[in-house]
Amino acid sequence: MSNLTNRFFSRNPYFLSLVLLVIMVVINRALQDNLFEIGPLNGNLRVFTPAILLAIGQTFVIIAGGVDLSIGSIVSMGTAILATQIPTDATPDMIVRAVVLVFLAGLLAGSLNGFGVTALRLQPIVTTYATSFIFAGVALRILPEPGGRLPRELTTFWRNPLQVTESFAIPTSIIAIAIVILLWVLLTKTRYRQFLYATGSKADAAYSTGVRVNRIKFSTYLFSAFFATLAALALTLGSGTGNPRAGDQMTLPSVVAVVLGGTALSGGQGGIIGSIIGALILGLISNIISFASLDSWVRPLVDALIIIIALAIPALVGLARRAWNK
Repeated sequence: MSNLTNRFFSRNPYFLSLVLLVIMVVINRALQDNLFEIGPLNGNLRVFTPAILLAIGQTFVIIAGGVDLSIGSIVSMGTAILATQIPTDATPDMIVRAVVLVFLAGLLAGSLNGFGVTALRLQPIVTTYATSFIFAGVALRILPEPGGRLPRELTTFWRNPLQVTESFAIPTSIIAIAIVILLWVLLTKTRYRQFLYATGSKADAAYSTGVRVNRIKFSTYLFSAFFATLAALALTLGSGTGNPRAGDQMTLPSVVAVVLGGTALSGGQGGIIGSIIGALILGLISNIISFASLDSWVRPLVDALIIIIALAIPALVGLARRAWNK
């Protein structure tokens, strides 16, 4: 029984998070009767999607033993670029150029982070904290204050669910997340996945077996920036406008979502499925606070408790194992 328990928790590190997600859904359903109707469901998922994408990008970095504190600033920079480069009367060519530009800017930001960590051998937390100010400054230089307005046709495409039949529709955000999950599944079938986990688990041992550790670490910051850019795109399409401070409060929740999903901050274990669950939990908690009409001071208190619980999850798993084995 002990071996079965250990195997279960090792293969399902996000099990406790899944239980917590179910609890949050039940509470939300009690507060919002139409939670599962297509309109509210589409709206909630559209709001949650940027945080989910950020958590996915952060997962790559944390699995490899690092952390990206610039991820929110990359979102801010991305929204600023999109808002200024896509006017209301933008042509398809202008939209394509703007999207290409924002992804190039994001990958350049990720390359800067990767260079600092791998080539200059700076601590990830120091490197990305410093670069976050650079990217935030660029965002404010491009768009000093919230503004811009994207074409209605472009925002409508993202906001409205995909109508499959007259009586059945799928939120566009679900399709986007499903594609990301599929890509992750395909990635887990490659050697890159083995190298990624080996780098985060024991970098020295991985290096001695031929793993190009620095290349793997560098690539995780590219992944992180790529998903931050996707988050900026989702955020801008959802709001229809730009905000140079849109990502200011998104970095810490991305880390918390990853840890809530069972990925250890020490690296070497976890996956994006757990991070998606963690991001959904945080989003549902925000909904609960909103629908329950709780005082504004409750939100930071709840955030603090979530962080503590997230950090305590590994210990809780250990306690659960020992209690089960008894």
